[in-house]
Amino acid sequence: MKIGVPKEIKPQENRIGLTPDSVKTLISEGHEVLVEDNGGFEAGFENDHYKSIGAKIINKAEDIFNDADIIVKVKEPQSSEVKMIRENQIVYTYLHLAAAKELTEGLIKSKSVCIAYETVTDDNGRLPLLAPMSAVAGRMSVQAGAHCLEKNQKGRGLLLGGAPGVEGGTVVILGGGVVGENAAIIATGMRAKVHIVDKSEVRLKQLVEMFGNKIIPQQSDKIDLNNLVKEADLLIGGVLIPGAEAPKLVTKNMLKIMKRGSVIVDVAIDQGGCVETSKPTTHGDPTYIIDDVVHYCVANMPGGVPRTSTIALNNATLPFLVSLANKGYQKALSENKHFLAGLNVCKGQVTYKAVADVFGYEYVNPLKTL
Repeated sequence: MKIGVPKEIKPQENRIGLTPDSVKTLISEGHEVLVEDNGGFEAGFENDHYKSIGAKIINKAEDIFNDADIIVKVKEPQSSEVKMIRENQIVYTYLHLAAAKELTEGLIKSKSVCIAYETVTDDNGRLPLLAPMSAVAGRMSVQAGAHCLEKNQKGRGLLLGGAPGVEGGTVVILGGGVVGENAAIIATGMRAKVHIVDKSEVRLKQLVEMFGNKIIPQQSDKIDLNNLVKEADLLIGGVLIPGAEAPKLVTKNMLKIMKRGSVIVDVAIDQGGCVETSKPTTHGDPTYIIDDVVHYCVANMPGGVPRTSTIALNNATLPFLVSLANKGYQKALSENKHFLAGLNVCKGQVTYKAVADVFGYEYVNPLKTL
């Protein structure tokens, strides 16, 4: 098969769909790989790296979309890319469709085969292709939040880790999944006071086993979230409902009880955000202020560390891509129920229930589209 890797065009998105090592693996399996000129440059992967292992460097994205059987990206197709997607072409990338009606409509009209990294599952009910970027975003959330707390960033003027004789700040993490766990790794390492809120008692016990008394576990149905929000210097939104829009746990009214200059980092913004006042921002203009609370809502946080992120992502996505290229999408998906869970839109039909429900489309069992 011909596998195409266009350069990412979302603002400040510097990752690339495939590393040279991944390309080498695909070529060894007998496939042809087309990489857009300088597509990996910002992640530290030069054209020569790709050419040396047999990839073809293509000057224009249009030529990749016209020629490739599979398009491999990182972020969801932008409007100019959606127009280039062909009928029956396979698109393999993050999609986050539940928060993107226009994109969903465009992909339906394209009659392409759209596989979303973020809804592929595993035997333990986890999301193995989302996990690497959730881990990166979770760790970055505390770094970003700590920076935003500085006075020249309009924050409280507080050092999150404190200083000798000075108490550190309070971090409230909503969601104890991969984002929350990795945020806690950095926050506890900085010696902040860390609360983790999750609805699962089992998950909270796991986190206590990991972190001991460095965290304060809070079961969401047994607390008044207002009290925690009031205490937070840094609030991190890491709540996820797979493939669906994030629930709004922090309302606009709750901002009024937060400390002046406190910071919200809404990692869930890709799925609409778990804070009512969240709206997507970019690395170039990452923050805004509402009711004296700094909001950091960058929708592609891992794009700020593109080399780390690209390698981590490929470690997870490549085995599925090899199967897809070797077997074709019908066989690869029908043989693997976890990979099949990644099929969100197929030849004009919505095959992921959460997306169908949020936009009122008819849900079609993905097996019926193969």
